[in-house]
Amino acid sequence: MPDSPSDGASRQGVTVPAARRRAARDLADVLRPGMRVLLTTHVNADGDGVGSQVALWHVLHRLGLYPVIGNPTPYPERYRFLLAGADGAEQSGRAVREIARADLILVLDISDLGRLGHLASHITARHGPVACIDHHQSNGSLPPGPRLVDPAASATGELVYDLSRTARWILPPEAARALYVALLSDTGGFRFSNTSPRALQVAAHLLTHGLDPEAIYSAVYAGVPEGRVRLLGEALETLAVEVPPGLAWITVPPGALERHGVSSDELDGVVEFARSIAGVRLAMLFRQLAGGKVKVSFRSVGDVDVARLAETFGGGGHKKAAGASLDGTMADAQATVLAAARKTLESGPAPGVSAA
Repeated sequence: MPDSPSDGASRQGVTVPAARRRAARDLADVLRPGMRVLLTTHVNADGDGVGSQVALWHVLHRLGLYPVIGNPTPYPERYRFLLAGADGAEQSGRAVREIARADLILVLDISDLGRLGHLASHITARHGPVACIDHHQSNGSLPPGPRLVDPAASATGELVYDLSRTARWILPPEAARALYVALLSDTGGFRFSNTSPRALQVAAHLLTHGLDPEAIYSAVYAGVPEGRVRLLGEALETLAVEVPPGLAWITVPPGALERHGVSSDELDGVVEFARSIAGVRLAMLFRQLAGGKVKVSFRSVGDVDVARLAETFGGGGHKKAAGASLDGTMADAQATVLAAARKTLESGPAPGVSAA
């Protein structure tokens, strides 16, 4: 379904790998004008998930479809600026109803039903196709449907860009901005190891759509509430470091989010403080969830594969950034995870750095 280039948008861009082109064509072929499409992503959506959603909303809306964003948890305040110009797009409060109405479910930035929270059972019960665009290492557990999945991509936003390029859709500036945020956030401001040459090429092409990178950076990273800074200070008081084997972890104190009047979105990036310590090869952030679960965020340095570690607890992610949720108390979860983390570090080669 090619869009018209008459609005003057650039037809030049980054070449899409052959395997992605084939998968992108299969996905684009199921999209037809008039379809109702629910765009959803994992619980506690991040910049990549919501950026990919907003970009697709703009593109599909222009093509005559009826897309709706419906997530299992509230849309993060930090990224609400992306919804400017997308009136009525975000309907997470009525996501269950939108699932029932949808002709197609399109899951972004996750391949596992378990990360879709309370929406998972409603999605499996509807007996319709479920498409997926994702860049995580996972076997996937979604109902059948077209897949555009490649762990080699720096972000799901990169794959949405590839879908747009393959289908010859024109990206309006609002969609380009959302995809730039997806890349920016999932590469840590183009600092992490997934910052590939291609990711920078895609970002460069997105900037040609009239984006202001300084304004985008400020909106994402320089407009945090005071509560986040106070939360950070309290969380860092819990920092624990084991020099050999190179392990560090932070525990979010009980009730800290409520005390400082912030949501869990403000925990984004806190684990990076533990990873930044000299000699640390594996860093973790522990947080108690409702329902007797403990969420663990894993980050690593060098050759440590935290995706494999997270998978042992039913989670997943990337080699250097992953997550999992465990049943039980904080003490039990930490004892189990720390034991596995120490074993992981002891079995792998240590980089040639000295510990602080």
